[in-house]
Amino acid sequence: MTEPSLRKLAGIALILLLIVLWAGLVASLAPFVGKWPALVQAPYYLFVGLVWVIPLKPLIRWIQTGSFRVRHQPR
Repeated sequence: MTEPSLRKLAGIALILLLIVLWAGLVASLAPFVGKWPALVQAPYYLFVGLVWVIPLKPLIRWIQTGSFRVRHQPR
């Protein structure tokens, strides 16, 4: 297969959209979070900087297989 499938292109577009929407949400909360003490802001930004990765696993699985769920193989 030399050309990427439409599913892969759509998946990449969805990943980029997820990043843009998440960054917009976090940035929109910055005026409120900016009033918090620095020792509270740091864990918050660490958390929101990592949590956007959670929906990527099923999305990447869909890009690769066409299914969001793990299919268990009978033994």
